[in-house]
Amino acid sequence: MTRTVIESKTKTVTIGFDEPFCVIGERINPTGRKKLAAELEMDDFSTVERDALEQVACGAMVLDINSGAVFTNKMADDPRYADNNFVEPMLMPELVKRVQALVDVPLCIDSSVPGALEAGLEACEGRPLLNSVTGEEDRLELVLPLVKKYNVPVVAISNDDTGISEDPEVRFAVAKKIVERAADFGIPAHDIVVDPLVMPVGAMASAGQQVFALVRRLRDELGVNTTCGASNVSFGLPHRHGINAAFLPMAIGAGMTSAIMNPVRAVEMEAIRAANFLMNHDPNGQAWIEFSRVLDAVEAGTPFPEAAKASMDGGGGRGGRSGGRRRRG
Repeated sequence: MTRTVIESKTKTVTIGFDEPFCVIGERINPTGRKKLAAELEMDDFSTVERDALEQVACGAMVLDINSGAVFTNKMADDPRYADNNFVEPMLMPELVKRVQALVDVPLCIDSSVPGALEAGLEACEGRPLLNSVTGEEDRLELVLPLVKKYNVPVVAISNDDTGISEDPEVRFAVAKKIVERAADFGIPAHDIVVDPLVMPVGAMASAGQQVFALVRRLRDELGVNTTCGASNVSFGLPHRHGINAAFLPMAIGAGMTSAIMNPVRAVEMEAIRAANFLMNHDPNGQAWIEFSRVLDAVEAGTPFPEAAKASMDGGGGRGGRSGGRRRRG
């Protein structure tokens, strides 16, 4: 069975067909979060630190670290601050170091800027997931050597120089191309986590069916693990969390093994915990029983993040920071 191994300094997370669904927390991302971007420009990392702790308490097994910011107030003094290629390689290692100082889960280094990807890899302890490579030729030539150099797994997004196709056959072909090109660099298929691209169901009625069929093909024909931006499916629709909570177990049933998502939502996390149990990825239902105590507290009026943190603290906390050694392959 395909297993993609991600590590922090002290903890290992395995993404696999026979493993519990891997929740990758998405919240440390200044893109579209003006308040967070403004804080980072002022060297204020309080929201980042709070988001890191809260996501792990709520069940994130990996944290995505996205450095997609420009610093608008500094542009007047130096126009380079309007350029992601200038800002992100400076910001990414600081984000990584701040988060690693607080939590012991593995990280996902997320940027469209190759310099930021490498800066994050240099700062990261363990074996992070790299997010991402696409089928575009220049992107393949820039990112795959980093994947090989640092011996890390990578998210492969199913779009190429022609853009994002609405045709699932094209998206599968792009994923296959990336897997084959990665093999040319000596990167095994088990270190490729394919994002088949979830389309908004409000704009494309067959979006859910498409991704379920794609995930099955990616598993059966290419033998790769899969991920997605889970909330994309409900984009633009009311009561999005109900749609997301229905989508996730269906994707898991189709064979999806991870998702980049917001774990600070009880309804989505409840759906994932239940799906793990039903897929026989939760021995004796132990995780479900533990999570049910969190749900009991939520029903009694405690906010989900607080209830989740109390449960984690009662179970011994997040563990120590000692031990292990940085791996470079």
